[in-house]
Amino acid sequence: MLANPTSRPCYSQFLHPKSSKLFLFPNSHRSLTSRGKSKLGSFPLLLSRNNAKGFSVRALADPPVSEAVVSDASHVFPQPYSVKIPIGDRHILVETGHIGRQASASVTVTDGETIIYTSVCLSDIPSEPSDFFPLSVNYQERFSAAGRTSGGFFKREGRTKDHEVLICRLIDRPLRPTMMKGFYHETQILSWVLSYDGLHSPDSLAVTAAGIAVALSEVPISKAIAGVRIGLIGDKFIVNPTTKEMENSELDLLLAGTDSAILMIEGYCNFLPEEKLLQAVEVGQDAVRAICNEVEALVRKCGKRKMLDAVKLPPPELYKHVEEIAGDELVRALQIRNKIPRRKALALLEEKVLTILTEKGYVSPDAALGVVETIPEIFEDEDEDEEVVVDGEVDEGDVHIKPTPRKATPLLFSEVDVKLVFKEISSMFLRRRIVEGEKRSDGRTANEIRPINSRCGLLPRAHGSALFTRGETQSLAVVTLGDKQMAQRIDNLVGVDDLKRFYLQYSFPPSCVGEVGRIGAPSRREIGHGMLAERALEPILPSEDDFPYTIRVESTITESNGSSSMASVCGGCLALEDAGVPIKCSIAGIAMGMVLDTQEFGGDGTPLILSDITGSEDASGDMDFKIAGSEDGITAFQMDIKVGGITLPVMRKALLQAKDGRKHILAEMSKSSPPPSRTLSKYAPLIHVMKVKPEKVNLIIGTGGKKVKSIIEETGVESIDTQDDGIVKITAKDLSSLEKSKAIISNLTMVPTVGDIYRNCEVKSIVPYGAFLEIAPGREGLCHISELSSDWLAKPEDAFKVGDRFDVKLIEVNDKGQLRLSRRALLPDSDPENASAKQQTGDSKDSAASTRTPDKGSPKKILSEENIEQPEDKTKATRSTKSNLAESTLLPQKKFIRRLVSTGKDGPQTSKDKTKKSSSKAVSSVSSKDKSSLVNGEANIG
Repeated sequence: MLANPTSRPCYSQFLHPKSSKLFLFPNSHRSLTSRGKSKLGSFPLLLSRNNAKGFSVRALADPPVSEAVVSDASHVFPQPYSVKIPIGDRHILVETGHIGRQASASVTVTDGETIIYTSVCLSDIPSEPSDFFPLSVNYQERFSAAGRTSGGFFKREGRTKDHEVLICRLIDRPLRPTMMKGFYHETQILSWVLSYDGLHSPDSLAVTAAGIAVALSEVPISKAIAGVRIGLIGDKFIVNPTTKEMENSELDLLLAGTDSAILMIEGYCNFLPEEKLLQAVEVGQDAVRAICNEVEALVRKCGKRKMLDAVKLPPPELYKHVEEIAGDELVRALQIRNKIPRRKALALLEEKVLTILTEKGYVSPDAALGVVETIPEIFEDEDEDEEVVVDGEVDEGDVHIKPTPRKATPLLFSEVDVKLVFKEISSMFLRRRIVEGEKRSDGRTANEIRPINSRCGLLPRAHGSALFTRGETQSLAVVTLGDKQMAQRIDNLVGVDDLKRFYLQYSFPPSCVGEVGRIGAPSRREIGHGMLAERALEPILPSEDDFPYTIRVESTITESNGSSSMASVCGGCLALEDAGVPIKCSIAGIAMGMVLDTQEFGGDGTPLILSDITGSEDASGDMDFKIAGSEDGITAFQMDIKVGGITLPVMRKALLQAKDGRKHILAEMSKSSPPPSRTLSKYAPLIHVMKVKPEKVNLIIGTGGKKVKSIIEETGVESIDTQDDGIVKITAKDLSSLEKSKAIISNLTMVPTVGDIYRNCEVKSIVPYGAFLEIAPGREGLCHISELSSDWLAKPEDAFKVGDRFDVKLIEVNDKGQLRLSRRALLPDSDPENASAKQQTGDSKDSAASTRTPDKGSPKKILSEENIEQPEDKTKATRSTKSNLAESTLLPQKKFIRRLVSTGKDGPQTSKDKTKKSSSKAVSSVSSKDKSSLVNGEANIG
């Protein structure tokens, strides 16, 4: 451990009682007693063992240090150190020794104004040995990094979000293969986004930060790792592109590895050819190599000593003993083709080995066959007088010991060691069988695909469903279609309410492998597999303009024996077709495996690539390479390596072999029985998209959303979604309700033209100055009292009531869009002079005769008349009165009527024939841009 030298430092050093790990604490708070001993034990004794661990202790020339001196001494921490590492066309800044100095190692990595802080800590006491390295990774994006808080009720960052889980996996997967076997100290990597500028992505930066922190810590690893993102814009590959550059990229590749090999790749692309992908990987490997070289130089300057003494491996002789006990039976068990019987046979065999090696004790065959330990004879010779011994007597002075065989001692081992060794021996036997016999556990060759069977439409009420079976792996995929309300909302650092119109949710219940387990929140593995399948299917989906649905795919794994995520891709593609989604093409997924060191088992040393691997081949093999796409290109890929890494030639061979496998799977998917329906289910909602003028959107919404709610209640549609650009989406369960709401919105947002004639309009409400009529569903206009009849009316109620219907003509549209209507303009006798005469004579019969049979309806006032004063005199006027007061009231009204009528396109007709001709004329009530239809040559009023 390096320390920053200060004046008069004091060191204490001790061995942990349960571990061989040696700790060196600068200026420890554990004070020394006056006798020169630590409270934890004998200090001189501890100092005597420092040479065995390679640590040095500085001797103090001063007299013994008192407690006060120790307590006042300043802490000694690693020296702050920073270095700039080139990545692509810019640099990243790596700093250590500034923050988190009590951790085993901590770094801050800065790219632009994006800052990642990562710390590595390990437990003092090792955990129980296991075949799984005790590594945990946690990554969190602080909303404060972008200057905001969470959009939820609780402002503290809570449960890890899905995209944070995916980044945790990106950090974990390349680090795990570099950890040394036998190291059981629990290791924790914590990573936080402290600052985010919106341009430089934190995920690839977090992988590099974790690799640097582990390299600087005491954790024993084989090599330092780093991670980069590769984008493809045009024909140019870009290392660590910005978020703006990624908007135009055809590839999103995240690669992690060492200076000599690739450990992990994951990415998504738009039907990218294999050769292009290999070029991108080569660019990424060069960038990773440059970073790793800088990291190794940094480790040499300020890295801590690795805890190699804490590595504990099983006894070497145990491997031989396990193979002697279970070798023949293990070969027979691995030849069982079905997963469950093979698993049970291996479990029984493991129990047998455990019983012998941990309880009864094991005797090596060599010892059992009579290999004895010889003890030499011991003689006492007397040189002087030789005494003759009489037959039958024994000279007690002579000692004669003959060689006798010693009984072999049974060997006992710990249960954990036996389990670890049994698993390694099983993997070795499986790999040997594949290489030597050229046959896998289920009898297939290296590039052979398991039998495939698929069915579609097996769930009658679901919008789309498919059951895809490949060997002993099976996925039940279900598609649900909905509107925007079904979209998945994402709360991220940027603060934009991002809505996902397509998402796939993957579940892996314990029953799919014949086990009993707990059902709860989705695991990290489920989230990762679901995202891989989702991104694989996304490129084949139609655009939102062509298919305005939100699409949800559920993949439930009902059987599992390897590559269940790729089965989700195949099943999800078939389910989308069954739901009637117009996908661009069909895609399939396949998982590739590898046995790297074939020379160990008699091979020629060339890596053996396996197509469509099973679960045992995934666990015992060296690679898990998942590739999804069509016959011509790749849409998604994910590779994990369990060894020191692979090279580009090996990856090229795997990609080409996977392409042949995808072609075979797609051919089998086309034989699905029954096939996908490729039509929209009758249970799926209907969505109609219409375009209105943006300024008319508020008319649909209404004050506080009252209007849109009333339309939904009146028509029975599920939802009406409006956008600021004038796009309106109507979601309904049936066609009739959809047409009703469509007509209401069309008429509500139409652009009326002066001169349009509206037939059979209903009186919705009556006010003292006129009547409001509904010329179209949801659209009303005012017919002034002066325009209701050619005769004089004192009050509208004298001739009309709510529910009456008659024809009107639009004579004016004011600046606020309010409509003024006229019934009088369509009456046969609408001459102003005749109307004045009739008003003066007080003939009320014509007015009564002009009314029609009322058609009752509920009044609904939408538009209101503005700046119209109600008459102060509310008394009922007698029409036969010919007083001067009545004449003075009518004359100004006659001039007002003439002015209103003259504004229309069609003037008042004095002849009945001319009136009929005008009424039969086709009049459009809405401009062509609003796409309103006409009924019988007249405006459609719903």
